[in-house]
Amino acid sequence: MDYRGYAGFSHAQKDKVGVLITNLGTPDAPDTPSLRRYLKEFLSDPRVVEVPRLLWWLILNGVILRIRPRRSAAAYKTVWTERGSPLLFHTKDQADKLQQALAQDYGDDVVVRFAMRYGSPAMADVLDEMLSSGVRKLVLLPLYPQYSGATSGSTFDALAQDFLKRRWLPDLRFISHYADDSGYIDACAAQIEAFWQQHGKPEKLIFSYHGVPKKYLTQGDPYHCQCHKSSRLIAEKLGLGKDDYLTTFQSRFGREEWLKPYTDKTLQELPSLGVTNIQVFCPGFSADCLETIEEIGEENREYFIEAGGKKYAYIPALNATPAHIEALAALVKRELHGWQLSHHEAERQQQATAREQNYGKLTN
Repeated sequence: MDYRGYAGFSHAQKDKVGVLITNLGTPDAPDTPSLRRYLKEFLSDPRVVEVPRLLWWLILNGVILRIRPRRSAAAYKTVWTERGSPLLFHTKDQADKLQQALAQDYGDDVVVRFAMRYGSPAMADVLDEMLSSGVRKLVLLPLYPQYSGATSGSTFDALAQDFLKRRWLPDLRFISHYADDSGYIDACAAQIEAFWQQHGKPEKLIFSYHGVPKKYLTQGDPYHCQCHKSSRLIAEKLGLGKDDYLTTFQSRFGREEWLKPYTDKTLQELPSLGVTNIQVFCPGFSADCLETIEEIGEENREYFIEAGGKKYAYIPALNATPAHIEALAALVKRELHGWQLSHHEAERQQQATAREQNYGKLTN
């Protein structure tokens, strides 16, 4: 096997530290061919759909990819903007702002890039650019606060598959989750409070997370528990009682049982229980995308209003808000400890060394 090297490589090249943030992915355009390519890559991942491969291949290629791409393309058209896919440009903004935040301490010794697990920019392409530019130490941060094998686990799979083909592997630190990180919790609470200042508080706050099949939970996946922990910590930060909020799960696919309660069913039931004013926040989505803008912002709004609800609002995801970038920067800085001294840290260390030397002179 020929392992991948770097054309024109120089051993005198300056070593760098790289930070790669990743998200799920998005089609290149809101049209049927683009959705077919994207869905084929996404739904072919055995981490995403744990069904015997031959059976799933027949279902995916014989049924799903013949029907779903056209429907999904129509949905994507409703959220597409002049900048393209919301998930893509929000993730790019996050990478740009994170680069700026880290540059304050590390200058240009730390480079931040972003990639998508499925679609473009592909992880393999971004990794190639980073490692070719001299990145010898890498922090991988999937933007999934709560760990699931279908998300963070799959992202690590893609990295490992890429590394199998490389001649020189970088030192690696992998942030698998940050569901209870204080910076992340604070950023979520700040986002909700800012929304309340403009729109007032609801009767009940709904925390909606992307669903996964229930069997993942019973087989040891920590996702369900981490979602509930995030909800509890955010609610405590907001001063909410147990009756003031709910945790639900959205975006189920197929006929098997997924994590409950389902978001759509819950919203259809709440008006009959006397709850007619709600707001929905999605702590598991680091950036707004089809599932938040269209599914939560529009589709589930209709379910709630049609069932008798009066006021419904979706609270935007963290995206590239200052509090979110600050939280991500803090996560990365903890991982960089021992790898790279910041300019400020290096200056303090030099000052401490000078004081020690001066003290030694005075006592001798």
